[in-house]
Amino acid sequence: MEMEILLSGGKKIDAVWNGHVIHTDQPTNGGEGSAPTPFDLFLASIGTCVGIFVKGFCDQRGLPSEGIKLVQEMEVNPSTHLISKIRIKILVPPSFPEKYKDALVNVANLCKVKQHIVHPPQFEVFAETV
Repeated sequence: MEMEILLSGGKKIDAVWNGHVIHTDQPTNGGEGSAPTPFDLFLASIGTCVGIFVKGFCDQRGLPSEGIKLVQEMEVNPSTHLISKIRIKILVPPSFPEKYKDALVNVANLCKVKQHIVHPPQFEVFAETV
């Protein structure tokens, strides 16, 4: 599995993956603000991954997913400026069956992005002349 990362000019960095180009840029204090930052995409990947697991749970049980919304909150450690806690609230409408709420949380915790954070891969970074 390979993802190609391209330095596309200015502060724009693009990733080519599975036939898609994922554009990133930096905020206007160095970039143009024309696309999300790589870190924005990282954060969004967590919430959207949880969202697809929630949607799949509802679809498998014939439960309507209309009216379900996820809110992702991030706490930042003031000394490191790194995120110290991510909290995801699954907001369900009053009509959502109470008996499925715990199972919905359990399936949300199976999100592959979250699992890769909980069980991180090893990283190797090196330079190579081509």
